[in-house]
Formats: sequence, C-alpha cells, structure tokens
Amino acid sequence: MCALGIPVPAGFTISTECCTDYYANGCKLPAELTDQVLVGMKKIEAIMEMKYGDAVNPLLVSCRSGARSSMPGMMDTVLNVGLSPATIPGMIAKTKNPRFVWDSYRRLIMMYADVVMEKAEGLEPALGKGIRKILDEKLDEAKHSKGCKSDTDLTAADLEVLAGEFKALIKKTPRETLPG
Repeated sequence: MCALGIPVPAGFTISTECCTDYYANGCKLPAELTDQVLVGMKKIEAIMEMKYGDAVNPLLVSCRSGARSSMPGMMDTVLNVGLSPATIPGMIAKTKNPRFVWDSYRRLIMMYADVVMEKAEGLEPALGKGIRKILDEKLDEAKHSKGCKSDTDLTAADLEVLAGEFKALIKKTPRETLPG
C-alpha cells in the first residue's frame, strides 16, 4: 500500500514463529523479543514524529492478532493503545475533539478488557456473561439514562464518566486491572 502512495501508519510484525517459541518454552517470551519491540517502537516514533506515552504528542498504536492461515475470529484488534489518563489531554489538544478522544478511550477499555484480559487469558465468563457483555450493558444503561438512541448521542462528559464506570466494573471482576 505504501508503494501505491496510500498513507499507511508505520508498524512492525511479531511473527507466528515467536508465538510457537513462546508455547514451546513454557509460555515464556523469547529473551530478545523485548529489545526488538523497543527498537520497533522507536522506529515508529521517529517515522510518525510522535512518542508513545508522551502527554503532549502521544503515539497511539493498534495491536492485531493473527494466524499463519486464515482463521475466522482470529483477528482480534485492540485500537488506541497508548491512550490513557496521561495522554488524553494531549490528544484532546491535537484533535480539538474531546468527544472523539473520550469515545476512543471508552472503546480501548472495552477492547482491552475483552481481548487481552479475558480472551487471551482463556477465561470463561461466569454464566456466559463476559466482560464485553457487562460493559455493553453499562453503555446501554448510560444511553437509556441520558435518553440517547445511539452511542454518538453521548457527550464527551458522558463518555468520560462512562470510562470511569467501566474501569470500576473491571476492578470488581476476578481479572487484572487495566494498565494506566
């Protein structure tokens, strides 16, 4: 896509061989992986002219799983990784759109809880009600209490409160808490 002139954000890939090594070595990351990821992140920061975790000019990344061959349902993605209470003010200043930023943060919390904290850990939800369902219900409650028909009817302030409520709900579950 880059060769066609399509603006594609910088990125890097961790191979499926790394995953195979992880499982072959008792679920331990290869020793060199952390350094390679840090080098990859520094390259992305340089290309994008942003810095991961920076309060003023934060770099946000997406993490996407994959498989060696096409497998339906295997492409879980977590968007906006790097968006946090520390980087939200910088993103609001850059975008001039607090609603967009708070909605992005709300979505990050939902994706992270669902994909990383539950699916990746192989947790089976009690009574078939996983964290994603719990958070979806909380979103529906927020919309109903505000008289909103759609997510897009919620204000930035509504979404900020909702993000806090999501985090509180996650803390009540037998899972890790969200980073940041």
